[in-house]
Amino acid sequence: MTQPLQNGQLFPKLEIPAVGGGVLSLPDDLAGFYGVVLIYRGHWCPFCNEQMAAFAIASEALSQAGVKVAAFSVDDEATTTEFVGKHHIPFKMGHSANVETVVGATGAYETQFPTRGHFLETTGFMLAPDGAIVNAVYSSRAIGRLVPNDVIRLVAFMKSINK
Repeated sequence: MTQPLQNGQLFPKLEIPAVGGGVLSLPDDLAGFYGVVLIYRGHWCPFCNEQMAAFAIASEALSQAGVKVAAFSVDDEATTTEFVGKHHIPFKMGHSANVETVVGATGAYETQFPTRGHFLETTGFMLAPDGAIVNAVYSSRAIGRLVPNDVIRLVAFMKSINK
């Protein structure tokens, strides 16, 4: 298994196809801001639906805190586009992520189910404005994930100790 990423390490360069065209380029798309990278299992996961809806609802508060968010899964573009519309997701979303590439770069867990196919388990990263990892949350199944209020509180704390 690939080793998990460590605090202080720069987030690896990843390019994932973006909804609507172009590329979700990480960590570059989040540069200059505290960043959140959300890897979610797929549109079918109820826990992922709750997490993505929570980040969408909190988008204004996250923006005011100086946080940019990006997310992706292995879902295809049409499915991801529908998912974005369902939750009114305002942040950049990637689709059709390659499981082996993401696992190799980040150490995320992967799962293969006959009914769901090959997908990435929920993984979340908080990044400093320079792309260094501030916090990593690895889940081996559906539960255990970043939530918006924790992100906002940790960013506020990080800013307070960096004064």
